Amino acid sequence: RGHWNNKVEFVLSVAGEIIGLGNVWRFPYLCYKNGGGAFLIPYVVFFICCGIPVFFLETALGQFTSEGGITCWRKVCPLFEGIGYATQVIEAHLNVYYIIILAWAIFYLFNCFTTELPWASCGHEWNTVLSRYFTGSAVLAQYYHFSPLFFLPARRRVLAISDGIEHIGNLRWELALCLLAAWTICYFCIWKGTKSTGKVVYVTATFPYIMLMILLIRGVTLPGASEGIKFYLYPDISRLSDPQVGPWAAYLFSFLTGKNCKSFLVLKS
Repeated sequence: RGHWNNKVEFVLSVAGEIIGLGNVWRFPYLCYKNGGGAFLIPYVVFFICCGIPVFFLETALGQFTSEGGITCWRKVCPLFEGIGYATQVIEAHLNVYYIIILAWAIFYLFNCFTTELPWASCGHEWNTVLSRYFTGSAVLAQYYHFSPLFFLPARRRVLAISDGIEHIGNLRWELALCLLAAWTICYFCIWKGTKSTGKVVYVTATFPYIMLMILLIRGVTLPGASEGIKFYLYPDISRLSDPQVGPWAAYLFSFLTGKNCKSFLVLKS
């Protein structure tokens, strides 16, 4: 089996596995939805009681056996080999799920380099007759009702959602090319094992942290940022009695750790 050239490559590869779409995209949404700082309490409990032990268990198992996610169980307990196959199935499903989101991100990335941002105006072929520029003022209210019209650029241009499953629609060649580009990038990142992956992680592992720092600086400098900071620093403890907060914290934790199931084991092997 291949080995890392140095410890830095291994640490960066693990750091890259920890930070993913779930942290950048889903965690802020669920944290805001479930009480802000109050949501962090059950999440931290799950992290300390389950996350850290599982992480050390996987890395120790990988270092001890120096095998993959399936064959490692043959050395520990052949009866548990089914766990390896189960995690392989989970990884396969998550790869298909994640690669689609990466294809969307690549699609938006290419559109960001156009002269005029496609979603900045309403004069495109995918816009409807109901699309209008909004330049007026809005009144602050407690409740809002957002019409699906606000999501037309994503639904009609990016996803091109049809009226039903009986209408397949046309091939979205732009998304197909973005999907091909995503799979191609993934292939060349791992095609030589640790030799290629060890060099790629210097970029892929540090870039998310740099972007998160940029977003943090941008966020705290926006108008009204102090209110958002207070929302986290002074949580509503009464939300802990909400029966939905705990399950959502467990769901997010299981999603983030389930995404990395077997990954830490393989990286350490």
